[in-house]
Amino acid sequence: MPPALLTTPFSASSTADDVLAGVSLHGLRAVVTGASSGLGVETARALTAAGAEVVLAVRDRHAGERVAAAIAASTGRARPEVRELDLADQASVVRFVDRWEQPLHLLVNNAGLVTGGLERTREGWELQFATNHLGHFALATGLRDALRRGAVERGEARVVVLSSTAHMRAGVDFDDLHFTGREYDPQIAYAQSKTANVLFAVEATRRWSSDAVYANAVNPGGIATGLQRNFTERQRASLDAAEAAGAFTYKTVAQGAATTIVAAVRPELAHTGGHYLDDGQEAYPVGNDADLVDHPHGVKQWALDPELAERLWAVSADLVRQGA
Repeated sequence: MPPALLTTPFSASSTADDVLAGVSLHGLRAVVTGASSGLGVETARALTAAGAEVVLAVRDRHAGERVAAAIAASTGRARPEVRELDLADQASVVRFVDRWEQPLHLLVNNAGLVTGGLERTREGWELQFATNHLGHFALATGLRDALRRGAVERGEARVVVLSSTAHMRAGVDFDDLHFTGREYDPQIAYAQSKTANVLFAVEATRRWSSDAVYANAVNPGGIATGLQRNFTERQRASLDAAEAAGAFTYKTVAQGAATTIVAAVRPELAHTGGHYLDDGQEAYPVGNDADLVDHPHGVKQWALDPELAERLWAVSADLVRQGA
């Protein structure tokens, strides 16, 4: 009999502040990537408001400083620190990791990229996979010791990885990760990166749970943010069709950040990982042939498969070593 799914008191309408009501995060040190816009701003704001010490990891320092000032003003808390990080640039990730010295209690891999056409990094990697997965993989593994030390201080450390219902569109194509031999489809490329995010959480937990470091993936839901700025007409039409079919209902940014905060702080997620959360709950697994419209709150088997997770980890580690 499969284990019971994790449940919490929260739902699609819950906000980040709802999840943190009455919660004190004093003494918790967190890094939030992509914290200069959208969900990242709200996640950082909510954590700061609850007393956490937050670092905004952003590509644009000036935008990050504006957000940090706004968060300090709106919460009355200490101003978040801003550090530069470009997840598509392995050298930038290495600099961020090398300059990090403190124990880390929470890493929120929030940043994400959608492209309208094929773009590559200097290594030749497909940009969505490079940014959404490989950049975060390098960051998390680079901060591994800091997370271990954070777990010693607080009893556990957590990694939260933002995935998407898009993961249901495609698994990871190990034979052609970077679209060198197949026609490029930006939607399939994005889907592959979002499946990779869940597989990372599965394998990171397997490898790191003995040191009380746990990773979980979350689906924030449909939120209108800057993530869609590069959509083609085909991508916009696909999104509109999915909404019309009932695959999702748009949330506010505050609602979208709620599931991230659930994974970050709730006791139901203490000392457990490798889960995919949707609307504040653990999603139910579905077959790889399941349709998104029929199962908008499911998670496909190809995203939870431990053998695929282990394989992706090995491939990612090799790529990151080559790109360093």
